[in-house]
Amino acid sequence: MALEFSPPQEEFRTTQERVYFQVRDAILRGKFLPGHAITIRGLAAELNCSPMPVREALRRLTSERALELSDTRRVTVPTMTPEKLAEICAARVALECQAAEQALPFVGKGEFEQLRELDGRVTAALQQKNIEQYVTANLDFHFTLYRLGRPHIILSLIESLWLQTAPLQHLVFQRFGVQELPDRHEDLLEGMADGDVGRVRQAIRQDIEEGLGSISAEELH
Repeated sequence: MALEFSPPQEEFRTTQERVYFQVRDAILRGKFLPGHAITIRGLAAELNCSPMPVREALRRLTSERALELSDTRRVTVPTMTPEKLAEICAARVALECQAAEQALPFVGKGEFEQLRELDGRVTAALQQKNIEQYVTANLDFHFTLYRLGRPHIILSLIESLWLQTAPLQHLVFQRFGVQELPDRHEDLLEGMADGDVGRVRQAIRQDIEEGLGSISAEELH
């Protein structure tokens, strides 16, 4: 079955840049699952380009730990260990709490309403048990918030960590659904409305820890 790649949301100067962002976006949205082997020719055909920009995109994503190169030179989505997951969780808490706090002074009425609308999509997806819509809406909610703080280094680090866990989380969603996932966004929005930094940081921490906590030991290797 052919993969569905999102169309580029912005103009890119080169095919190489476009392919990198489309493959990265596909990983974030759970289009590749752990252990999934990726072929350069297959991706080139899907993305209507030559193998060269695909090869470079996979190289970049491998350096970001979103993909890994095996001893047989195959590119695959990495599997996860409990130790690695715990380290990623701790790193995400530290970085995303900082990003949310940094964004807080920039949340005006318009920005707040945008976040409220995005959270409405998250809630609707959970109620409808729609995995694809949940993954997309949750991703958009978090990164819309984090970008408000004009981050530079932090955002790229957060994206790298999401890239490493998105395939595994999506695998769990496919097996068990999303209806039981906790939603801490309402706590987060209330904390932002009150300008309460402590509550904002607590909601982010709980959202991450409970979300990654839904991954059981049986799903890890």
